[in-house]
Amino acid sequence: MHLSALQASSLDPLVTLGVVLATAVTDAAYVFFNAAVGARHRVRAANWSAVWYLLSAFAVINYTQNALYVLFAALGSWLGAYASVTWLARRPDDGTGRHI
Repeated sequence: MHLSALQASSLDPLVTLGVVLATAVTDAAYVFFNAAVGARHRVRAANWSAVWYLLSAFAVINYTQNALYVLFAALGSWLGAYASVTWLARRPDDGTGRHI
């Protein structure tokens, strides 16, 4: 890896924000995917899986061009998991393990 790939001055603010948002939504999709699998919802799980991979591709393509984007990917990942688990915890459970 070239030293220039690690220079913060080469970060594009819009790409940086895109990586944070893409990984936040990716992690949220992963949480919802796992919730759907746990509830045995095949179509919902498959849909969340597809969304998860599409969003992951955006982040990976961008942060492989500059290793510093990985830090923003980690931030987005943390934010997405935290927000989605918070959202799931607030939804009522119908007693079957499924959130309604």
